[in-house]
Amino acid sequence: MIKIYEYGQVENKEIFARMAPKANVEKIVTDIINDVRENGDAALYRYCEKFDGAKLDCLEVTKAEFDEALAVTEPEFLRILESAAKNIRLFHEQQKRQSFVVSGENGSLLGQRVLPIEKAGLYVPGGTAAYPSTVLMDSIPAKIAGVEEIVMVTPPSKDGKVNSAILAAAYIAGVDRVFKIGGAQAVAALAYGTESVPQVDKIVGPGNAFVAEAKKQVFGQVAIDMIAGPSEILVVADATAKPENVAADLLSQAEHDKLASAVLVTDSMALANAVSAELEKQIPLLERAEIARESIDNNGKIIVADTLYAAIEISNELAPEHLELCVDNPFDYLDAVKNAGSIFMGKYCPEALGDYYAGPNHTLPTGGTARFSSPLSVDDFIKKSQFIYYPQEAFEAVARDVDFFARKEGLTAHGKSATVRLSEDK
Repeated sequence: MIKIYEYGQVENKEIFARMAPKANVEKIVTDIINDVRENGDAALYRYCEKFDGAKLDCLEVTKAEFDEALAVTEPEFLRILESAAKNIRLFHEQQKRQSFVVSGENGSLLGQRVLPIEKAGLYVPGGTAAYPSTVLMDSIPAKIAGVEEIVMVTPPSKDGKVNSAILAAAYIAGVDRVFKIGGAQAVAALAYGTESVPQVDKIVGPGNAFVAEAKKQVFGQVAIDMIAGPSEILVVADATAKPENVAADLLSQAEHDKLASAVLVTDSMALANAVSAELEKQIPLLERAEIARESIDNNGKIIVADTLYAAIEISNELAPEHLELCVDNPFDYLDAVKNAGSIFMGKYCPEALGDYYAGPNHTLPTGGTARFSSPLSVDDFIKKSQFIYYPQEAFEAVARDVDFFARKEGLTAHGKSATVRLSEDK
């Protein structure tokens, strides 16, 4: 059963406390990465058979497999995927950056070029659940940025096939190539390349503890989006919220993972008790009841605060991945929110709306990192280069300033590179 606390009975920093993963994954992941670097495709085939139970003849998904997946996907789901993709494109198109040039004195020009990365790698989980939504959310911003090639990796089932819904989403999103590999070995393949898998410039997408550790270890060889932890939701609800709705929203994250955190902060003890009772009704009805039960019992909490603004202050300290303002007049409280990955406004905006359909990205900072980081966006798939142009007159006007500054840092060669160009010194 979920625990109920009055504000102050538990320290804020402990509200999202989670059980640590039992496995020490660092050494295992290091060995897998080194194996893939040394043995390439052979290691990938071996790990696929070991971890996924699939003996493959080819790592890459073929056109025939794409065609088969589209043929077996329900037309209604294809329609929904198209609608969701349209919403995601509409939102992310607004994030595109432009290059610029600034004219300075005496004909100098300063500028910034915005360029897409050339290759992006997309990791899509395929273990306890398949996530076609991740395909849309992580590949569409890359397409909008202008990435030349998007390479997706996802583990196959024991029959050697990739989930048809994932392939349908990849087709709609415009993913260029898909490989049947998962886990740390897939991250290693994207980072270093193999005979079949191209090396990419950046790896994005969520995964289990092994995937997260692998991304951490290859960072520097490639860029990554973030080190994602277990999912988390914080619901701020007032006394008028419906207990069954709040409980359902908490469970929408609890069913992800036994380590997920689902927290309600409210100014109503009556609502707290009603939501607790409602959770006990709803958990046994879930397909993933065992996962949700462990998440709620070990990591779930209800905090009763004095006011809604006090509740938001708790949220700001926690910087949750998902924040629901399940209150009347939610825009009255929006300016008070300082730290959150994505904010869901009002009583008809469950977190699932953002997961699948509305348009804003669902790849979000976890573990309190929303204090300083942001949701996945078009910005994750671009790089910026600066340029400087000074004609002779403009340069000579500032050369001695550059020399003076350089000498202050003890770098006289820097200064000389400026003064050597002065015509009066030649």
